[in-house]
Amino acid sequence: MVFARVLALGTANLCFLCVVLLISFYTARRLLLDYRISKSGGVRAPILATNPLFAIPIFVTASWKQMNNRLLEFFDWIFNWATPESPNCVEIAFNGGVRYLLTREPEHIKTVLTSRFTDYGKGSQFHKVWSPFLGDSIFTTDGQLWQDSRSLIRPMFIKDKIRDLEIFDKWSAALIRKLPPQGQTVNICDLFYRMTLDVTTDYLLGASVNSLDYPKNEFSHAFNEVQRIQMMLTILSPIECLIPKWRYRRGIQIIERFMNPYIEQTLRIPVEELEKLSKSDKDFTFLHNIARFTRNPRIIRDQIMAVLIAGRDTTAATLSWTIYELSNYPRIVAKLRNEILATVGAGRMPTYEDLKNMRYLTHTLNETLRLYPAVPYNVRAALQTSTLPGLPGQPDITVFKDDVVVYSALAMQRRKDIYPPVSEKFADPAVFNPDRWEHWTPKAWTYLPFNGGPRICVGQNFAMTEMAFILVRLLQKYERIEYRGDWHAQYHKAEIVGAPGHGVPVALYEAQHGEVA
Repeated sequence: MVFARVLALGTANLCFLCVVLLISFYTARRLLLDYRISKSGGVRAPILATNPLFAIPIFVTASWKQMNNRLLEFFDWIFNWATPESPNCVEIAFNGGVRYLLTREPEHIKTVLTSRFTDYGKGSQFHKVWSPFLGDSIFTTDGQLWQDSRSLIRPMFIKDKIRDLEIFDKWSAALIRKLPPQGQTVNICDLFYRMTLDVTTDYLLGASVNSLDYPKNEFSHAFNEVQRIQMMLTILSPIECLIPKWRYRRGIQIIERFMNPYIEQTLRIPVEELEKLSKSDKDFTFLHNIARFTRNPRIIRDQIMAVLIAGRDTTAATLSWTIYELSNYPRIVAKLRNEILATVGAGRMPTYEDLKNMRYLTHTLNETLRLYPAVPYNVRAALQTSTLPGLPGQPDITVFKDDVVVYSALAMQRRKDIYPPVSEKFADPAVFNPDRWEHWTPKAWTYLPFNGGPRICVGQNFAMTEMAFILVRLLQKYERIEYRGDWHAQYHKAEIVGAPGHGVPVALYEAQHGEVA
């Protein structure tokens, strides 16, 4: 009995000592960090946490919000701790060392993407978390590896390649064939995701997964599941090693099992033959182009995987949000359709020049991307000690090597203070209104649908062309879009790409005549 009391007393003392040591350790780490920052001449962002005791609940909250499709709510909520000196940036220190700086400030985003571009990159932690999926691709690397990836990809997205619209016409026709008779409800979001997967695999590999015909195929399911888990691993990156990954690895294997035969087949073609194909054959694919410059199957696999996720999800999500918004504004649909009919009529396939000349069509897509930027959250790590700008007259925020900057185009583009006052010429920025673009241009770095700087999306012209083409084809045939769900209950499902959480249930009604109204 006495021994048990002594043991209990010893255990209590040991626990107390451990707590004291931990508090002392993290207090010392914070004091050291404060000293280093003061010596640098900079300041800290408003602090949410400086140790795991406070940081872990914040990361868990972020994960829970993401699982419940409320990540924007979390991102806006954390700025309640901001100060007048730094109203749109906060910091979390997980282990007393590496800090996470969360921002929705345009000048901060400009800094990491352009003015101090070489100071910031994806970093080793991001590469570690993402490399099982995207390998050493354009989205996970820095320096020479990133430059090599961009050089491999860019030639297939130049204007002369995009001008060949036959692939878009082929799959938009396939999409329209899947639409039910007018008046019947269809989740067009699901069709967009299946169609863009078919477009992208066709463009990349020369063979589609035929998702429109086989919606429950193994590839589509695996692709969706891997992305969902990848977002979770990213949010919980400080503790991602504790998360089970067998579904994640299995999904990647399924995707690779589809891709590998095409890669192997292409690598059997001599480089000389690939050069001939590049000059004459319309069947020359993205895969063929990469194989001209590298015979390494892993490099090819990584680049295809990266373009697959960028080409499929961003386009499908933006088209889905566009139809969702248009369904609530018949006037905008009529105005957009009038421009389309005046340019290409009710049946002619639009040319590249037609698409670029339809200003209201471009305004409509721009407005969608303003409210729903395709990649709502992004990450950069400091590759060396750097800074983020303070407000005018205030010191800069010091950023040490390996600190992580998380920025949100979605949160930034929904800040009312970056827009003009509401007036007859400028609708409430929370409202979908393409007309605003006729006499308004966003301030620099307040509108980033395709990122910016040297890492600006290499496929943005491809994506805008594809989305414009699909909208033209749909509105050539249909004159009315009726929403068949609760329009106001829609929510933003933030995974790697932000999509409509309820899908987009609509009924489409064919035009009774093709002439301009």
